[in-house]
Amino acid sequence: MPLVRKPSSQAPAAAPLALGEGTSEQRWSAVRAAADRPDGLALLADALSRESDPRVREAIFTGLARLATPESAALVVPYLRSDDANLRTGAVDALRAMPQACRPHLPTLLADGDADVRLLSCELARGLPDEEANRLLCDLLERETERNVCAAAIEVLAEIGRPEAVPSLVRCGTRFAGDPFMIFSLKVATERIAAPARDRR
Repeated sequence: MPLVRKPSSQAPAAAPLALGEGTSEQRWSAVRAAADRPDGLALLADALSRESDPRVREAIFTGLARLATPESAALVVPYLRSDDANLRTGAVDALRAMPQACRPHLPTLLADGDADVRLLSCELARGLPDEEANRLLCDLLERETERNVCAAAIEVLAEIGRPEAVPSLVRCGTRFAGDPFMIFSLKVATERIAAPARDRR
């Protein structure tokens, strides 16, 4: 009687995916499957560093956001400094989609030496609990000298600001006393913060 081999209780090891090969459609399909694999993080990180097709890159960012781990967020963060506007936008969208994984990076990002990174990070602060977002954005306003970065922080505070933010907004206004746009933005923000929460949006 022939011997019958028992089926293995262990799943076979996943074959490596060649995310950088084939047509853009093939790469897109491979990227979408990668996030579900044990080695998905490494695969997506390698693919993102080499991929040029916008649709495939978007799928890579989506895969990293689905993983939503500190490691996947750490891989996305450097792309906030990219000279490619599409890469920067993809990085912001991915980090916004994983606020808890992004959270540990925000204090450093809001103090980054690149004003563009600080500006983009103001938008990411929306995903934090209001109290934490207020504290970080007020700390930024106390030291920030770039007009556009301050304007971005003020815009977020106008939506989620708490009364504790008002002194920082006032001091920011002193630095930009000759700038009509900034004075108007600060006025709107302080008025919205003072309004009942139900009237803010």
